[in-house]
Amino acid sequence: MPSPRARWCTRLLKIEPFERYVGADHVYLYIALRADERGRKGFIPRTPNIVPRYPFIEAGISNDDVVRMLEQSGLGLPAFYQWRSRSGCYCCFFQQRIEWVGLLEHHPDLFWRAAQYERYDEATGRRYTWGEYESLEELARPDRIEEIRREHALRLQLLEQKRAELANRPTCNDSDASVGCAFCHL
Repeated sequence: MPSPRARWCTRLLKIEPFERYVGADHVYLYIALRADERGRKGFIPRTPNIVPRYPFIEAGISNDDVVRMLEQSGLGLPAFYQWRSRSGCYCCFFQQRIEWVGLLEHHPDLFWRAAQYERYDEATGRRYTWGEYESLEELARPDRIEEIRREHALRLQLLEQKRAELANRPTCNDSDASVGCAFCHL
């Protein structure tokens, strides 16, 4: 199964079929990476006939800009953002546990289809699961779902506290510049 250590799915299921489809034709590939995602590479062509373009980066469009445009157009965010933090395959191993719970609640057919790919190899004793520590069947237990919800709520609370602390942190531009920041003292 694909995993963070063996991420073959994007290459085999998206990139290579796309490249075969394009063949030798000259094409421009528009990639929707945003300006606030500059660290990501997106598609890196292996042939010169595929020319990547990054219109959101080039126009300085951030996540907030995209959300605003979708709201102003009347489209709004796709429904899956109610329980997911990013788009992608329904069985993506990068999903958080809370996102698997959302998939189970909103699309149980897809959740259980993903679960069917999980295996236990009796010969080696190894488990092949989407998550590193548990199978989807284990994750779907009601007591585990409640535990995942509690952990997620706590994580959100801690994240909000961290944001508040960062917002209140003094900077070198504050009135007491004599204190300064760590960089000022280097």
